[in-house]
Order: sequence, then structure tokens, then C-alpha cells
Amino acid sequence: MIRRKENITFEKKPAPFNGTGEIKVRNLLTGEDEMYKTGRVFAHTTVYPGSAIGYHVHQNESETYYIMSGAGKYNDNGNVTDVHPGDVFFCGTGEGHAIEAVGEPIEMIALILYDKR
Repeated sequence: MIRRKENITFEKKPAPFNGTGEIKVRNLLTGEDEMYKTGRVFAHTTVYPGSAIGYHVHQNESETYYIMSGAGKYNDNGNVTDVHPGDVFFCGTGEGHAIEAVGEPIEMIALILYDKR
């Protein structure tokens, strides 16, 4: 299967988890079946300046962000750090995180995998 960028649908929506502003999500794989039931999200996500995905805790799954561009702040279980292109942030099961764009949009790949241990 080939899914070209012009065929990838996107959704602009309010930032989740009581976040602020708006995000844009382009689902690169659509659903559990394309991920062989090992996860539920593989997406190119944009967090707009002044917007934030609110703090949330993952249960029985992990989430990884790969930052492609932009600047902001990442909250890793209460420890806040700057976001830079090329950074990878991993949030394991039972852990929490949030991300906020500051000054310019954050473009990132988000991957949520189930904890099957």
C-alpha cells in the first residue's frame, strides 16, 4: 500500500486533555488493523503556537514524540524541558506528559503502542 501525502486526511481539533488552542492530526496509519493491533496512533501532529496538549497519564501503553521542527516545552512527569528539532520523548505506561508550542508550531510524529508485557 502507498499512501501519498495528498491522500492523507487531517483533522484540526481542540487540543486534547484540557490543553489550550488547537492541533492538527494527520493519521499516517488508520487504526489498530494497520498497526496489527500493537498500537493505536501513528500520526504527524502539529501543535500551534500558544497551544498545548494537556498533561495526561498513559495506562497500558506508551507514547513517543519525534520532534521534526518547532520550539516549545515538554513536561515529563513534572520535569519541564525545552523542545528542539530531533528530540525524541518517550512516555511509558503509568507515566505522564504534556507538550506546548512556544513561538512557532511544533511538527512531530506521535506513536502510541500498547504495553503487551
